[in-house]
Amino acid sequence: MRRPPSGDAVSADLIERLNAALRDVPDFPKPGITFKDITPLLGDAASFRDAVAGMVVPWADAGVTHVAGIESRGFILAAPVALALGASFIPIRKPGKLPWRCAGVDYALEYGSDRLEMHIDACPASARVLLVDDVLATGGTALAAATLIERQGGAVVGLSFLLTICALGGAARLGDLVIHSLLQV
Repeated sequence: MRRPPSGDAVSADLIERLNAALRDVPDFPKPGITFKDITPLLGDAASFRDAVAGMVVPWADAGVTHVAGIESRGFILAAPVALALGASFIPIRKPGKLPWRCAGVDYALEYGSDRLEMHIDACPASARVLLVDDVLATGGTALAAATLIERQGGAVVGLSFLLTICALGGAARLGDLVIHSLLQV
């Protein structure tokens, strides 16, 4: 995993406070899985503001022109990150959710497949795109979103996540893409 090019370090106190705001939900969405719920963090205005700021810092000088958010929790973080960077926002969604002509990419899941789409005019060839999502788990969705952006002519500057679940190996799956994750469990 490559790290972002710049930015101040986020304090250990902030990381500890944000980690404490996460909630473990056992056996969701199925038995044996402990879901990392970010909604308590989002429900506290100071934590939400500080999390967005922490996700922005490494990219402040990276020339980001567009921020792409992956449906659905990625939208919650990507929109304020885009505003903070003075960048445009690109929604990346599941099939049939966007109202205009779309480009898409199919990708494999553990059991089956899925598809992501974006409007065909959302990402100009000159776009320098930061891809944002809430959690990096296995990396399949993030890799598909990065592929979609690149197929539309955009350059993926990097990926920014609120949380990485390290044991699932998603960062390794993303190869040489530059990744910043504010929290790691």
